[in-house]
Amino acid sequence: MDLSKARICIPTSSGGHLAHMRMLMPMIEQAADRFWVTFDKEDANSQLAGERVYHCFFPTNRNIPNLIRNTMLAVRILKRERPDLIVSSGAAIAVPFFLLGKLMGARTVYIEVFDRVDKSTLTGRLVRRFTDLFVVQWPEMLSVYPGSVDLGSIF
Repeated sequence: MDLSKARICIPTSSGGHLAHMRMLMPMIEQAADRFWVTFDKEDANSQLAGERVYHCFFPTNRNIPNLIRNTMLAVRILKRERPDLIVSSGAAIAVPFFLLGKLMGARTVYIEVFDRVDKSTLTGRLVRRFTDLFVVQWPEMLSVYPGSVDLGSIF
């Protein structure tokens, strides 16, 4: 995909997931357009100052009411933005964006978190079926997620 012509959506939890995605800024900045979906929290707002950001509902992990609210939010955002590519390392906010984005024709890239060396995450298991490229950061994870690609550590 030619990133210089792509619109990228980055749905991510704040904290470590956001820090993880920000490490990809040299790649993300090549995109023609980008926007983030994350929590309206001080750490996220300060790290994304100057970026285009949509705020999602939290907490997300195992919270069904917020999953429903974030799914409705994903519908509105994805209809408006029409991203070409959705990239995330989680957590739960990635799920509705990957599912709906895939149905709308977006390509999806999921990057399993660095601190998982030999066991899957719930988000990884849920988005795997809607992911065009599933990236792991440890060779041991290749057996956890067959068909994934080990690109080594982002850190």
